[in-house]
Amino acid sequence: MAQVYHEHYTVEDYRQWEGDWELIQGMPYAMTPSPGLTHQVCLTNLAHVIKRSLEEEVSCADCLVVVEMDWQVSSDTVVRPDLLLTCREAEEAVVRAPELVAEVVSPSSVIRDEQIKFELYAREGVAWYLLLYPEQRLARVYRNQDGAFVKEMDATDDRVLLAVGDCRFGLDFARVWR
Repeated sequence: MAQVYHEHYTVEDYRQWEGDWELIQGMPYAMTPSPGLTHQVCLTNLAHVIKRSLEEEVSCADCLVVVEMDWQVSSDTVVRPDLLLTCREAEEAVVRAPELVAEVVSPSSVIRDEQIKFELYAREGVAWYLLLYPEQRLARVYRNQDGAFVKEMDATDDRVLLAVGDCRFGLDFARVWR
């Protein structure tokens, strides 16, 4: 029986590609065109709410909230979460698991966000994973427990308390939605 050849790319390959891509376990995934207004507003609001909560409630100088930043997971995996929060000293590149990752789910990203990245982020030790569905005004909040995500809650206009490292802060989802 003939063996089937599968392409397997590395971060070095990824860095040479034009356009927007993610690389997950050697498999390239084309990023969709720029997200729509509802997606962008939700993401911008989420970043603002988290950043403001960290400044007002925690005064954490080490926590950084960034959007659309590459995280190099391994030599064959680079992902670009919609938002990530890291509470460690960060260089220009993110190479360690962030404490929190959020993805704004769209029809074109649902399988990647709910399955592929869900398993990857859990395995890599991301403490919190937020899946946001702006059209439904719904956020699914997951916490990592022993390398697997456990659903903490479905949030709509709720205020959720999160513990990220030594930081504890509130996330008011009523202020996230468009």
